[in-house]
Amino acid sequence: MQFEFATATRILFGEGKAAEAGKWAAGFGNRALLVTGGNTAHAAIVSGALEVADVLRARERVVGEPTVAWLREAAGRVRAQGCDVVVACGGGSVIDGGKAIAAMLANPGDPLDYLEVIGSGKALPHRSVPLIAIPTTAGTGAEVTRNAVLGSPEHGVKASLRSAGMLPAMAIVDPALSLSLPPFLSACTGLDALTQLIEPLVCAKANPLTDALCREGIPRVARSLRRVCQADPSPDTRADMALASLLSGLALANAGLGAVHGLAAPIGGRFPAPHGAVCAALLPHAMRANLDALQRRQPESPALGRYREAAVLLTGDAGAQAEDGVLWVEALRGDLGIPPLGHWGVTAEDAPSLTAQAAESNSMKANPIRLTALELEALLLTAL
Repeated sequence: MQFEFATATRILFGEGKAAEAGKWAAGFGNRALLVTGGNTAHAAIVSGALEVADVLRARERVVGEPTVAWLREAAGRVRAQGCDVVVACGGGSVIDGGKAIAAMLANPGDPLDYLEVIGSGKALPHRSVPLIAIPTTAGTGAEVTRNAVLGSPEHGVKASLRSAGMLPAMAIVDPALSLSLPPFLSACTGLDALTQLIEPLVCAKANPLTDALCREGIPRVARSLRRVCQADPSPDTRADMALASLLSGLALANAGLGAVHGLAAPIGGRFPAPHGAVCAALLPHAMRANLDALQRRQPESPALGRYREAAVLLTGDAGAQAEDGVLWVEALRGDLGIPPLGHWGVTAEDAPSLTAQAAESNSMKANPIRLTALELEALLLTAL
């Protein structure tokens, strides 16, 4: 048995912890950059804490998702202001933007020197400047992952900066920051977290530590996601989802993902669809496609038992079978009003090119079985 486990140097979890951001930022540097999203109200607590600590020197906003062009311009502005610590407070896109800036502040050259797929893919020679990641959604787990996803509209894809040196110096997970999250966004991000717990559990690179994280996280999503999407979610359900999201990030960063995220990357690069909504639309179909392929070609695979375990964790029924897990996820997606991929403009004509891109993605490498081109296309078509 051999595996590696790496994560943020320090993780703080609990309601009210975001107010401590200034103290911790001051311990890492003197000139802090604050990266936020389009809605800066979520970051007001963090901004105030940085101002009290007298370290806030610059601000950048990620509106939508970060792109290569945005990173190039933002990193140039921030470098000129001498920022030596980055605080990213927002959803997964904001935290990815913060991680990307922190990486470029410490490394020479252009983002395309280091980007996968569309760039040269060179290794980042230096560890990022210290980054404090503070999520305001409960889904991506980006606060404890080692990559930053960037859009490139001219290429029609999303690509990653990726390095162990990009792991945040600190993750502060404060469930109170997600209390005002709208129901649809709660649903999308929550289903992303669920995907990031199921895929690492069944993937080809699972290990005992990530197994434990997934086994802890899946029941939390099962009991709390529906409730958190109601009009008046309780703090306990928000804490459940915030912890499940954190666990999902720890798991995916140290095990891997699978066909859902393999397909989500090219779809997200070409269509205006939220990442979580894409994952939610694909998840039950990918589960069924993998199960069918495993039963036909690898009936002795331990992944079949892991799909059954996922079903037990989701349903709470010790006698549940793997197909029960698929049906449970399908029902959840319907209950939360997540539309199929066709809602975002994906058509059957797009399937061959999207699946060809997906087959080469990093996420697909950990899928529990190698799906054929026909199987991938059929999976995508059923999600339309």
